[in-house]
Amino acid sequence: MGTIGSGRNSINTATRTTTTTPTTTATPAAKPAAAVTAKPANQVKDGFDARATNSAVRTAAPTGVFTAPAGAKDKVFDGKLVGKGGQAFDASTPLSQVPAYEPKGGVKTPGTIIYVNGMMTDKAGQETTLQAIADKTGQKTIGIHNSTEGFFKDLGQCITDKMDKGKNPAVDTLADSLYNELKAGRDVSLMAHSQGGLITSRALNDVAKRLRIEDGLSPAQVQEKLGKVSVETFGAAAATYPDGPKYVHYVNDKDPVPGIFGLGTSGKGPLDLIRHAGKDAKIHYFSEKSIFSGAHNINDTYLNKRVPFDQARAGNF
Repeated sequence: MGTIGSGRNSINTATRTTTTTPTTTATPAAKPAAAVTAKPANQVKDGFDARATNSAVRTAAPTGVFTAPAGAKDKVFDGKLVGKGGQAFDASTPLSQVPAYEPKGGVKTPGTIIYVNGMMTDKAGQETTLQAIADKTGQKTIGIHNSTEGFFKDLGQCITDKMDKGKNPAVDTLADSLYNELKAGRDVSLMAHSQGGLITSRALNDVAKRLRIEDGLSPAQVQEKLGKVSVETFGAAAATYPDGPKYVHYVNDKDPVPGIFGLGTSGKGPLDLIRHAGKDAKIHYFSEKSIFSGAHNINDTYLNKRVPFDQARAGNF
């Protein structure tokens, strides 16, 4: 899906809390699976759950497994879905067919998180974070890969993402996945780090415009539809987000990425007038380490500050 439009700037009304080409191969047909018991009504239903009712059976094995050529660079995985064991899947693969990373201690919380990584992170690095997120949250996780081509090319893409210009395969994959899940009436949980926040903001704006233009929804209906999306960002480089989704943003005051390019720091500043964390967003500011000792690191810094989503939405960090 081509991206359309651009982000919106408005006064930040967020609640603040402060502490100190390659080939695609088909896999063999899967054996018939056992029937799935219907989920309790209080559990989240998302695109990774088998769409099973009554005597229905689970979705067939994935058919979009992606095999990179020998010696291929990280770029070939740009916009691909990343599943358990580092398996890569074409962007068009149904989410229900992507095997997720699972917590080492077993799944404790229903639902599956989609994670978008930041710049200068290859697929192996994203895989490490996917497992870390699963272990931290007790949930299943999969990734949408934002490939790296080195610092300067990655930075250039961040700039074009900031302006909502140019093609970014990760934006397209996320936007298409979100649109399809929302059209099906399913909930979506997102996490994003650094440039991943820009990708998420841009994709959400694309989905909002698509719902409005293609589906003819009113602005209020678009926001209601987007309300099925939960978003957690960590040190994100995006300064604006569309209204509708439920947001929790984590910002380290010692991290210059969100301080300069994102939602700013805990101190008030004139740039707050052009920042917008999303309606009713919760922002958790903290101060830890330095840029030279891991202030921007998601695994060792930001995930340590993360609390369960509902707890964070209640402002209890």
